[in-house]
Amino acid sequence: MKIERAAVIGAGVMGAGIAAHFANAGIPCVLLDIPAKEGADRSAIAKGAVAKMLKTDPAPFMHPKNARLITPGNLEDDLNLLADVDWIVEAIVENPAIKADLYKRIDPVRKAGSVVSSNTSTIPLAVLTEGQSEQFRRDFLITHFFNPPRYMRLLEIVGGADTRADALAAIADVCDRRLGKGVVHCKDTPGFIANRIGVFWIQAAVNAAVDLGLTVEEADAVGGRPMGIPKTGVFGLMDLVGLDLMPHIAKSMSATLPANDAYRGQMREHPVITKMIAEGYTGRKGKGGFYRINKAGGGKVKESIDLQTGDYAPSEKARLDSVSSAGRDLRKLCEHPDKGGRFARRVLAQTLAYAASLVPEIADSIVAVDEGMRLGYNWKQGPFELIDRLGTDWFAELCRSEGIPVPALVETAAGRPFYRVEGGKLQHLTTAGVYDTVVRPDGVLLLSDIKRAAGKPVWKNGSASLWDIGDGVLCVEFTSKMNAVDADIMAAYEKAMRLIGDGKGDWKALVIHNEADNFSVGANLGLALFALNIGLWPQIEEMVEGGQRTYRALKYAPFPVVAAPSGMALGGGCEILLHSDHVQAHAETYVGLVEVGVGLIPAWGGCTEMLARHQANPKAPRGPMPGIAKAFEIISTATVAKSAAEAKELLYFRATDGITMNRDRLLADAKAKALELAADYTAPEKTTSYVLPGPSAKAAMELAVEGFALQGKVTPHDKVVCAALAEVLSGGEEADISKPVGEDHILRLEREAFMGLVRTGGTIDRIEHMLLTGKPLRN
Repeated sequence: MKIERAAVIGAGVMGAGIAAHFANAGIPCVLLDIPAKEGADRSAIAKGAVAKMLKTDPAPFMHPKNARLITPGNLEDDLNLLADVDWIVEAIVENPAIKADLYKRIDPVRKAGSVVSSNTSTIPLAVLTEGQSEQFRRDFLITHFFNPPRYMRLLEIVGGADTRADALAAIADVCDRRLGKGVVHCKDTPGFIANRIGVFWIQAAVNAAVDLGLTVEEADAVGGRPMGIPKTGVFGLMDLVGLDLMPHIAKSMSATLPANDAYRGQMREHPVITKMIAEGYTGRKGKGGFYRINKAGGGKVKESIDLQTGDYAPSEKARLDSVSSAGRDLRKLCEHPDKGGRFARRVLAQTLAYAASLVPEIADSIVAVDEGMRLGYNWKQGPFELIDRLGTDWFAELCRSEGIPVPALVETAAGRPFYRVEGGKLQHLTTAGVYDTVVRPDGVLLLSDIKRAAGKPVWKNGSASLWDIGDGVLCVEFTSKMNAVDADIMAAYEKAMRLIGDGKGDWKALVIHNEADNFSVGANLGLALFALNIGLWPQIEEMVEGGQRTYRALKYAPFPVVAAPSGMALGGGCEILLHSDHVQAHAETYVGLVEVGVGLIPAWGGCTEMLARHQANPKAPRGPMPGIAKAFEIISTATVAKSAAEAKELLYFRATDGITMNRDRLLADAKAKALELAADYTAPEKTTSYVLPGPSAKAAMELAVEGFALQGKVTPHDKVVCAALAEVLSGGEEADISKPVGEDHILRLEREAFMGLVRTGGTIDRIEHMLLTGKPLRN
């Protein structure tokens, strides 16, 4: 069966967010809620939810135009709209009786064979379907989205004894391929996987912090990056999701968990937290939480709460020897005698033992559990991967030392790791005590699996590797810190071009891809600043010209180049996308030319490419100035597209570039496109038709900047940078509207503007400030 149209019932934050994500996937969606009690518009609740989402940050929509795919209505006048949809998601209040009544109402009007699912995470499926028709039970399942639905990748699916296999398969497929979710099949147990373990972890961490006398900063320093947990740590995470959710979750879990479940032993009420909730300190959505910003006296002082007294005081950075000395060594962190080490031992022992004790109760394999925690709680590694970092024998001893029964699965491991690589394939330990290969969904191609199987790359240096991804396609992988572009990455491009040659031999095409958090944050500013400080001007100029030369060579190579970005692609990372034949981007790719933030302009062809695209844009007004003005606006304001859809509108991507919703499918889609292009490839012709007005265009752009300066929106050095950018985009002093120029002319202007700016104190100050603070300097 195919899912072409959907409906969501319940226009609260969660339901509306699910509807928005259907729209992001291009799936038309009906959004229904109860009729409004006031006003003439009975569908005002659903309509209001859509309107609110268009103003929400972070945005539920990948592009505002996606809102047009949502049809709002109400449950009394518009139930007939359900007759045309293939999947109905119920996202109303967590009350079995109210849900049962709703199901009775929608069952007679829904399309025959349509799937109905609940977004619940607290009510068993058997309870939800009790008293419903046989056909309804066959069409019913649970699809548990995580909030916010656009950004959280986990989707837990639960089927019942009567659920049709084809219904489960159809929903899993559409959630994977079109909604971009990491689909994890769970058993019908309380909290399923992620919340069952995640809520236990949060409670255990709060208890340990209070008992051991840690500050919230200390607890978050230990329980954040050192453990591979989100950098917020546990208290920062609670502020993010809302402290008032915890009592509700605890109540729900206590009502459904087995009497002997270890979570019951963790349930404690902390007077400080109870008082915070009562006084409206529920986190970021309230007056503050464990952390708050005190604006008294016109300032902005970050404060944190004392877990013992409930008093706020200026927040202080945690200074624990356990954190500074252990680095990324998790066992060393746990073995440290200070309170940070004791906190790590207690939280990890309790949480990981609890997770290990739940297999196969909550899921059939450890793979599903680890996937659930990575995607649902943003852990870098799942519970069993963390146990492997500690060592299964060492972890068993840790459990004993903490007075925790050693889980049967850890006993089964008997010192062996939960994951191993055998014959180039990743394997996991089963509950039977034998290893089985980790199987990826059909159509998923991961670079990590390719690297594991190959053992070594085709070629590598300090910042990049070349990998054979099969069928004559070579892949460039960045490996520098933050994937910052440097000379080694440029060398990798040059090596790839030599290996592929004319594309008629063993190699046919090139894909540029990596699985890091970010595709590339731009050029290596640290190296640039070092060169600036010792006056290596010829080397800096060669860096700029060499980058232009390499990117041009890739653009006009006799073989196709496909870039497959995810995460952030900024500055020089964005420029390589502009020079690729095709971009196959993950839907959540953030793209932008942000060089002005460090007092520079794009000089690896970024200005040249954006100018060409905006001047050729058929939707823009005719004449040379509209395209120039738009490119100037985007580059001078460092505009960043916050989705691949927005990147198309800004022309960072072409209309023909592809978008992949599921990040795990990105490399496979990019490879397929590279092979498609290679079948009959012809390199593009050089652009020779830039029509540029010269001084008059530059004057117009500078006048616009001056207007913003008068409003206080432009700093003195902004004016310097914008003047240099205007010089490039206008074509310079010698430009003449009657004589079109080629791209070499614009590239020369890029180099000259860049070299002029790096000699200014304002630009050097901006670079230093960015490296020191990670934030732009407004000088």
